[in-house]
Amino acid sequence: MSTADEKKEAYKISAKQRLHLRHFIKEIENHRGRHTELVSVYVPTGYDLNKVINQLQQEQGTATNIKSTSTRNNVISSLEKMVQHLKLFKGTPPNGLAVFSGNVAEREGQQDYQVWSIEPPIPLNIRIYRCDKEFVLEPLQEMASHEDTYGMVVIDRRDATIALLKGKTIVPLQKTHSEVPGKMKAGGQSAPRFARLREGAIKEHYKKVADYMKEQFLFMKELKGILLGGPSTTTNDFINHDYLTADVKKKIIAIKDLSYTDEFGLQELLELSQDVLAEADVAKEKVAMQKFFGLLSTKPEMVAYGEKQVMEAIHLGAVDTVLISETKEDKFEEFEAAASQFGTNIDVISTETREGVQLRDMGGFAAILRFQVQT
Repeated sequence: MSTADEKKEAYKISAKQRLHLRHFIKEIENHRGRHTELVSVYVPTGYDLNKVINQLQQEQGTATNIKSTSTRNNVISSLEKMVQHLKLFKGTPPNGLAVFSGNVAEREGQQDYQVWSIEPPIPLNIRIYRCDKEFVLEPLQEMASHEDTYGMVVIDRRDATIALLKGKTIVPLQKTHSEVPGKMKAGGQSAPRFARLREGAIKEHYKKVADYMKEQFLFMKELKGILLGGPSTTTNDFINHDYLTADVKKKIIAIKDLSYTDEFGLQELLELSQDVLAEADVAKEKVAMQKFFGLLSTKPEMVAYGEKQVMEAIHLGAVDTVLISETKEDKFEEFEAAASQFGTNIDVISTETREGVQLRDMGGFAAILRFQVQT
């Protein structure tokens, strides 16, 4: 497997990983501290875990200055619980680590210090230490909120950055810098010759970016589309000439005019593409549900609905795709475990579309079958 292929696999979140992450979040999201005493720590991939442990031990010393006795004791004890937990790790896991600790006793004056940790399904690129009244879960929630993968490319005539988008989590993959000279020509060069050199360097830069896009995105099965951004003059030149193959070009679902082409450009591209991403999600759900309803009206023997009927069909190996309403989150793990035994796909359907509401109202479970089930 090539390095590029290994990267793609590393950033792919399975249904099982998403469900595990959602359940982890659900387990701790309702805990509340009476003061800023619940501790959240995010360790980015590749960061020295010993440095984190040393920081937490220093924070224990700082916490002795907290005026409230109960808050002081809770923070110090929570930090100690976390330090002891982190010492169990030989090092930072490949995707980083998120750790949470605090006194979660329901009654004031009682003590119930707990610690939780999870290695995220994709690499963490942020470092957080925070004491608050609730755990900091936004980075994990963003990972869990989206199963789709999008490519991101920000480009101008001198630089380009290629990344993957998982929900609102941006994972940089590749950067490239061109040899395009500045607009001021060097002494002794004629203006036409300098212009030719500059134009040639720009073309080589575009070709290189196009090759990188093909390498990263063309054979990525889970890719839902590519978001392209940069100054409009650049993106127009890049798109309207023969740098990109037709197979890559047709994956581009949005082109945005940007002010930046580095990490700030990726963030700007994400912000400007929210309308496109929302439409893509809705379109995907509508296609799946319309297929189900189409079969229900023309070939009812090729579908099933209702919790019991769908589960029975899964166990018979008859289900190609399970459609579960987002309102049935408590059943995700059970259905995912059954579906994984038979290579069955699972799509979670929101209630943001008319079809999604229909699924919810008919019980929340539906299936498109591989073959007819005898009843």
